[in-house]
Order: sequence, then structure tokens, then C-alpha cells
Amino acid sequence: MQNRMVLGILSLCLGVLVFSLQDPLVKAVSGGYPVTEVMAIRAMVALPILIVVVRADVGLRAVLSKRFGMLTLRAFIQFSSYTVYYLAIAALPLADAVALYFMAPLFIMAMAGPYLGERVSWKTLATVLIGLVGVLVMVRPGAGVFDWAALLSLGSAFLYGFSQLMARRIGDTESSTVMAFYQNGAYLSGAVAVAAVFHLAGITHAAHPSVDFLVRPWVWPTMPDFLKMAACGFVASAGMILLSQAYRMAPANRVATFEYTGILWSPLWGFLFFAEVPRETTVLGAALIIGAGLLALNGERRRSAAPAAGAVSSEAA
Repeated sequence: MQNRMVLGILSLCLGVLVFSLQDPLVKAVSGGYPVTEVMAIRAMVALPILIVVVRADVGLRAVLSKRFGMLTLRAFIQFSSYTVYYLAIAALPLADAVALYFMAPLFIMAMAGPYLGERVSWKTLATVLIGLVGVLVMVRPGAGVFDWAALLSLGSAFLYGFSQLMARRIGDTESSTVMAFYQNGAYLSGAVAVAAVFHLAGITHAAHPSVDFLVRPWVWPTMPDFLKMAACGFVASAGMILLSQAYRMAPANRVATFEYTGILWSPLWGFLFFAEVPRETTVLGAALIIGAGLLALNGERRRSAAPAAGAVSSEAA
């Protein structure tokens, strides 16, 4: 059990690092291409990789799962999560978008009780409120600088958190590679469907960068830009497998906090590639969100350790 916990945590930390590489790649092409084209190219590149991985792991027959409906639903929730996240980073500095996204572990902890039946203490729920204070510090409502794209990042965090709880629920029978395969299928079919809707509706541009990133028509990419989009496919394949594996192997309310290791990478990529320097409110808000998550994890560890200690005492007596 302990080995599975450690492997789950390591898988999550590595998956977060790998996935963080997508952020600068997507942001770099967000000014000239639609998000649907980026996601479609990413999914097409990832598809053959995932087919090989699934075949080597559990065999292609595993794709024909009895839990087809649950796998498909989770996949489209993930598609929605990452779509709105990419729309957010088109308008926000990377550090802001990612810090807001880190409400996801707190959402996971809060929802683990009602959805999975994992006990969640009132102290854990209180930390969610602390995290929300951090959000308010960051977005500064009423200060004249609020960008509604921040809500996209928060919405993405909620959807992502719920999808990972679903991974925990179905992980007893479904492998992480099969989950990743379904996710990739949702990215490809979802991106094409959304692009077709806007094309048929004749909507081709918008004033806000996030909306423009969504409705912009597809264009033939330059080779450098195509390589950036294609690189997302390799990154996504590894990242989806690692994150799904993490939530299969360890309790959601224990492993989720290690999502915060991603906060190490987003300011670095933003500074290196886009000369973005985080605002003081971004740093303070992120510190509150991360601190809340760490407090929640510590509380859950103490709670789960108490019964174990009692059991040892009984046996010794």
C-alpha cells in the first residue's frame, strides 16, 4: 500500500512537470491559430503513441470496456477542462492562470467525500475557503483590472478535479492508458465538433483574446508552429498516462496536493519565454492557495494516521 502511495505521488509530480511544458507551447501559438486546431493536431500526434502504449499495457481489447459510458463522460469533462484552461492562458499571464488552476486540489479534497465516500474533515473544507481568499487576492475584483478569463481557469480547475475523482472511482477496473486513450479521442472529436459549430455559424473573430482563440478559423500552420502543436501531442500522451496512473494508485485527498509542484514551473516558463514577471498579488494569492492545500493534506494525514495508531495500541495490549 505504501509503495503504491509513493508511486502515485511520483507519477503525479512527473505528470505535472510534463504537462506544464504544454503551457508555453500553446500560449506561443494562441495569437494566430484556434484552440480547436491546436488540440486536434495534438490529439492526432498522440493517437498512434497511445495505441502502441495501450496495446503493450493491457491490449487493445481493453478499449472495448463495459464502462464505456463512464470513460467517455470523463474524457469529455477533461476535454472541457483543458479547452477552457487554454482559453485562459491566451489572455492571462502564465503564472496567474496556473495559480488559479491550483484550486483543483482543493476542489478534489472537498468533493472526495460526497463523490467517493472518503472522509473529509471540516478543517479540510475550511482550507477551501482559505484558497478562495487567495483567489480573491489574485483576481482583485473591483480593482479595475479583473479579467473574466480568470473564471475560465477556475472552471477548468473544478472540471479537472471532478475528472480525477472519476479516475479514482473507475481505476479498479480501468488502466491509466485506456483512460488516456479515451481522453485523446474526446480531444480530437470534441475539437473538430466545436470548430465545425463556429464555422457553420459564421463566427470567425472576437474582441477578447480568449474568445478569439476559440472561434478563430483554422489556417495552415507554418512548420515551426506545427512542430509546437505536434510537440503537445507527445507531452499530452505522457502527461495523461502519468496523472491518470497517480489517481488510480493513491487516495485522491492524499495525492492531490502534490499538484502544487506545478507552481515551480509556470512562472519559470512565463519569464523565460514571455518575459512575464508575476505581480505581488499573484505571489500572495498563490501562497494562500498552496498553503491551504498543504494544511488540508496535513489534516487528512493526521486523521488517517489516528485509526492506524489505535490499531497498533490494541494489538500491543
